[in-house]
Amino acid sequence: MHTSTALLTDHYELTMVDAALQAGTAHRRSVFELFARRLSGARRYGVVAGTGRLLEAIERFRFTDQELSFLNEQQVVSARTLDWLADFRFTGNIWGYPEGEVFFPGSPLLTVESSFAEGVLLETLSLSILNADSAVATAASRMVHAAAGKPLAEMGSRRTGEYSAIAAARAAYIAGFTATSNLEAGRSYGIPTMGTAAHSFTLLHETERDAFAAQIAALGTGTTLLVDTYDIEQGVRTAIEVAGTELGAVRIDSGDLPVVVRRVRHLLDELGATRTRITVTNDLDEHTVAALAAAPVDSFGVGTSVVVGSGTPTMGMVYKLVAHEDASGAWVSVAKKSAEKASVGGRKSVRRARTAAGVATKELILLGDGPGGTSEGQDSDGRTVLEPLIVGGTVQPGFTGRDGIAAARERHRTSVAELPPVAMSLTRGDPAIPTEYR
Repeated sequence: MHTSTALLTDHYELTMVDAALQAGTAHRRSVFELFARRLSGARRYGVVAGTGRLLEAIERFRFTDQELSFLNEQQVVSARTLDWLADFRFTGNIWGYPEGEVFFPGSPLLTVESSFAEGVLLETLSLSILNADSAVATAASRMVHAAAGKPLAEMGSRRTGEYSAIAAARAAYIAGFTATSNLEAGRSYGIPTMGTAAHSFTLLHETERDAFAAQIAALGTGTTLLVDTYDIEQGVRTAIEVAGTELGAVRIDSGDLPVVVRRVRHLLDELGATRTRITVTNDLDEHTVAALAAAPVDSFGVGTSVVVGSGTPTMGMVYKLVAHEDASGAWVSVAKKSAEKASVGGRKSVRRARTAAGVATKELILLGDGPGGTSEGQDSDGRTVLEPLIVGGTVQPGFTGRDGIAAARERHRTSVAELPPVAMSLTRGDPAIPTEYR
């Protein structure tokens, strides 16, 4: 796997730089903005995830001899542009919604201020990371709320690409999941890992009893036994006979779960295993989790649904030029006018308006002098949202690595808590709060 991230981009990003260098416009100061025109899947709110990964990727956005040789062989850009790329380092400023924060239509999730050439090169990388990770985090957030405080584990590695699985585990953890089955996610990000045995382990042995005995011998009575390979009721009885009433948990991966878990809980209690927990898997999503939240389920394992954004695998984010300096050095607002794809030009800052009780009421997008400017202080009834992520090409502390993940996890908890109750609805509908431009 290459360490440079410079070619994780689209061909036309480089040809635009090539043409702009020849035209003399490549170094004009510009402002790019990453946002979603609407919330995909008619969700009530979105969750920002992937920011820490993006910042780390920007630090590795370098054109080494390998990348330059490829571009030269494929004649993607001119020799002059190859020389410029050889010295490329992002030297601009990036403001953004910090990871774990919630967002709404039009929210400027990233504001990139740099030369045109530097800013345009980050378009594809920014979108590919934030679109995917935020889709996972948004779905995971809904599942966490639906679980009503019961823990969820991410176990969808087999339903997505091998590296996407690691990113998905990270995004789900930020949104409130408690563990992952993916060991690389555990190593890379410090996420707690979990897992015991699959049906193949039971089928390997002569009997279910032999399989349970082997697992108990290796992992102890605190393990979780999978009891639905053959007959669930008999599986529960065998599990308690082998492990005793101190068995840690049983896992159910099939059947009419609301009915089955009640029967299993009754049977465990009848057998004296009153402290043995029940965990369920079986193609769960936020709707099935919500349906089971009141059932005697102790924890959930979610696979396919969370890693594909529960049917919304991308957040539909775009990256647009919204302002640039003209030949005289004056700032000019620019915006796309296409039907259904219009954007709002200009430098922007953001405040989230709240009631006296701290409940969010609207997303205020303020047109003016940009993040940190005087326009940001014009509305005193809310909190500022944008934070400096990169200043003068330097990634700011607190947004990357394990510390960044911990901060994002806590930030998500507090930002969701300030949303109005309608935000927690699992039905399709309008965003929980409106977006207002001033």
